[in-house]
Amino acid sequence: MLLTDEIVAEIKFLSLFNLETVQEGVKVHGNADPGLINAAQRLFDKGLISQHDGGYLTDLGIEVAEHAQKMLTILNSN
Repeated sequence: MLLTDEIVAEIKFLSLFNLETVQEGVKVHGNADPGLINAAQRLFDKGLISQHDGGYLTDLGIEVAEHAQKMLTILNSN
């Protein structure tokens, strides 16, 4: 499995969500980095977020974001 720039952008996007509450979403503004805008669209297309420009995590999105954030915590530890 390749770790492409697109996958890295999607992981970064998923790391923006606060997993302590499902009531807090993420909004990507039109003037945001194009990589972030495109990552949001791909995550929406995959059924992980509720809107093409962010919104809330779906049930599947919550599961994937939990794994992504755990992975980042482990990799960033000293």
